[in-house]
Amino acid sequence: MISLYHLLVSVVLGIVQGITEWLPVSSKTQIILVSEYLLHLNFQQAYAFGLFMEIGTVLAAVIYFRKEVLALIRALLGRGTKSEWVLFKYVVIATIVTGIVAVPLYVYVDTLAGGYNIGLPMIILGLVLFADAAVVWYSRSRYANDRKRRTLDSLSIREYVFVGIAQGLAALPGVSRSGATTSTMLVLNVEAKEAFRLSFLVGIFATAAAVFVTLIFSHAEVAVGFADIGAAGLAVAIVVATVISLLLIDFLLKVAQKSKIVYLIIALGALALASGILIFVFKLPFAAG
Repeated sequence: MISLYHLLVSVVLGIVQGITEWLPVSSKTQIILVSEYLLHLNFQQAYAFGLFMEIGTVLAAVIYFRKEVLALIRALLGRGTKSEWVLFKYVVIATIVTGIVAVPLYVYVDTLAGGYNIGLPMIILGLVLFADAAVVWYSRSRYANDRKRRTLDSLSIREYVFVGIAQGLAALPGVSRSGATTSTMLVLNVEAKEAFRLSFLVGIFATAAAVFVTLIFSHAEVAVGFADIGAAGLAVAIVVATVISLLLIDFLLKVAQKSKIVYLIIALGALALASGILIFVFKLPFAAG
């Protein structure tokens, strides 16, 4: 039987995960903070638990992008169309590169004993998003109806690699996966809605792999968080994260296809920058206690 306190903690964890996974503020960082203060986990435990919590957002993305997931399965079975094969190639290459970059970073971070301030990566990401907003604004003011902006079909394998590298760097606390990949594609002049869609879609496989890696390298730390919140608490957190994620994905993609996308990117940049400055100024590295 789950206690009222653990029920509330579970709901809070689910809300935090469901919102921050899709915003440029690093969901695992926010889960680490919540886990440390509410569950009293140390850095390694909170970091591992934060990655494990992403199960809910993976489920939400699979549900929301079920048509694309089915298209990937058809391509894998050799029955896909040309566009489905392009999507399959993008996901596979970006995910492989992500793993090559992310696994060593995860192992490194898992050995830290404190002193890592997550504010700086968030500040950098905020500034990059401001630059992205300027690029989008300039492109749209120069090219009517965004005709010159790109889609997946026009991206090269080298650019798939860039996306994979950006996503791999999100293994570092303070680096937002969705923020890093979306920013990279906006810099590559990808149309805004397409950039968000491709970022969210490729994140399904990278995030699922991150959960698997977490269980391999940090099963003891995950067990501590699991024992504290319990199976029922974890289930509640995952369900809440899934529902919140579905709502936010839909909202962001709808805004991304409208003319006000520049304001959304600026708002996301401001959010990342403000969060990074607060954390950097107040010096919130995580002690491994």
